[in-house]
Amino acid sequence: MIFSRFFNHKVLLSSLLLSCSATALADTAAAQQQFFQQLSTLCGKAFAGKVVKGNASDDKMRSQQLLMHVRECSDTEIKVPFHVGEDRSRTWVITKTNTGLRLKHDHRHKDGSSDKVTMYGGDTQSAGTAQQQLFPADQYSKEMFTANNMAVSNGNTWLVEILPGKSYRYGLSRQGREFMVEFDLTKEVTPPPAPWGHP
Repeated sequence: MIFSRFFNHKVLLSSLLLSCSATALADTAAAQQQFFQQLSTLCGKAFAGKVVKGNASDDKMRSQQLLMHVRECSDTEIKVPFHVGEDRSRTWVITKTNTGLRLKHDHRHKDGSSDKVTMYGGDTQSAGTAQQQLFPADQYSKEMFTANNMAVSNGNTWLVEILPGKSYRYGLSRQGREFMVEFDLTKEVTPPPAPWGHP
């Protein structure tokens, strides 16, 4: 009788835990799906931005025209070139995975070849919200940073935030370093040329 009662309690507890896990997974998927969809609605559009948080190393970027262009969209991937003046080397790539969302940074040279530090980024580790997602550096990125004397970047966490009809923010943070650029979604601009290495 005692064993039977204990077993029933274990079954009930397991069922509750499975139910909670399923609910949490559903909530995570819903928030990330909404986030991805909100970014998708900007497909084909370009916007101007400015550095809103940084340090002296960002002064050159502050003096340049900053443009983002939500250029390529599919059901599973969105590519957003980030132009800094005439520098068209950067593209943010946001992809759906089996467990969430992934942010990667595709860096190219003017001839289209890949930079030696490219495709770094990370996967979401939490549900985030329909407006904001965080991407801590993954193991691939940490190994790349370390190999290129950039181990200080191993602690990077990137942020992408969308306030529909208002702003798009991209940023990174780590100990001793914070950076953020903000784009005005209320004013579309003429889309820039293709980023380097992309048709």
